[in-house]
Amino acid sequence: MASDAPRKLNALGQSLWLDNITRDLLDSGTLRRYIDTLSVTGLTSNPSIFDAAISKSKWYDAEIQKQMEVGKKGEELFFTLAVQDLTRAADLFRPIHDRTGTVDGFVSLEVSPKLAYDTKATVEQAKTLHAAANRPNLFIKIPGTKEGLPAIEDAIFSGVPINVTLLFSTDQYKAAAEAYLKGLERRVEAGLSPDVRSVASLFISRWDVAVADKVPAEMKNTLGLAVGRQAYKAYRDLLESDRWQRLENLGARPQRLLFASTGTKDKNAPDTLYIGGLAAPNTVNTMPEGTLLAFGDHGTLGGALPRDGGDAEAVLAAHAKAGIDLTALSAKLQSDGASSFVKSWEELLGAIEQKSKVLA
Repeated sequence: MASDAPRKLNALGQSLWLDNITRDLLDSGTLRRYIDTLSVTGLTSNPSIFDAAISKSKWYDAEIQKQMEVGKKGEELFFTLAVQDLTRAADLFRPIHDRTGTVDGFVSLEVSPKLAYDTKATVEQAKTLHAAANRPNLFIKIPGTKEGLPAIEDAIFSGVPINVTLLFSTDQYKAAAEAYLKGLERRVEAGLSPDVRSVASLFISRWDVAVADKVPAEMKNTLGLAVGRQAYKAYRDLLESDRWQRLENLGARPQRLLFASTGTKDKNAPDTLYIGGLAAPNTVNTMPEGTLLAFGDHGTLGGALPRDGGDAEAVLAAHAKAGIDLTALSAKLQSDGASSFVKSWEELLGAIEQKSKVLA
């Protein structure tokens, strides 16, 4: 028996996005079905998703061959394929984008992680990709690392909608929000509209994986939710600040908090743990396909996440008491995430090269 939970989550004010994109999802009509039956209102992508789709299926073969014939290879070839898929997805979500006053209905495409330490090149690529897709409901993903923050500010100033990725803690979220605010304030100073959209993607499940064998049984799978709830309180505080109110009065819209990495990694925990536990208005939850289907099948929804983050501080304090250095762990999770992002990228380009050789 299918659950009504996705519709209820949507009614509560949280956007439910799919963390997946493949040509198969588009061609088979599956994405369309998810929009119609599971209240999916947006989508995110990343290099490992494309890597699996390109290396393990034939869906891209004909297009790769076609692009090779016009001399495209490597990164350029990948971005051509990705932009094709994401513009099709963006068009499917466009009615939602229009209906929600351009708040929802977004898709996301990542810049090359090889540019991670080059602010100027990251901003240039963000502008180029956004222009190539030519869709208002396409986010460009830039990691919210120390090196990524100036690129986020500059890209926002340039009018490119940004999905800030790889955030793991409330402090990292606040730094991303600061970059967003600065970008908007610079636009106001320059006489430009501050209506440039953004989401800040906070990764949840990796916290629980990282401490699984370091905390007592009763504390397992509680840290990710606590981090999400603490960040939610910071997000609500920001939206009530004088600084934000000034920008909103000039036409800015909130950079929405997005809960990412919300597939449950522990086989003994509920498979929809991070969905029901982080239901909050004016936020986004982007989930893997398996989690989406599980939530659509047997998901349940309690109340909305409390404005003050509920038990977040108590849970975080208990982890600190158990010897978990949360600040050091958040830095490690972000730097490990950035490294695995580069690794996925190299694997993706390897898969394209391999496929190109076979097809040649």
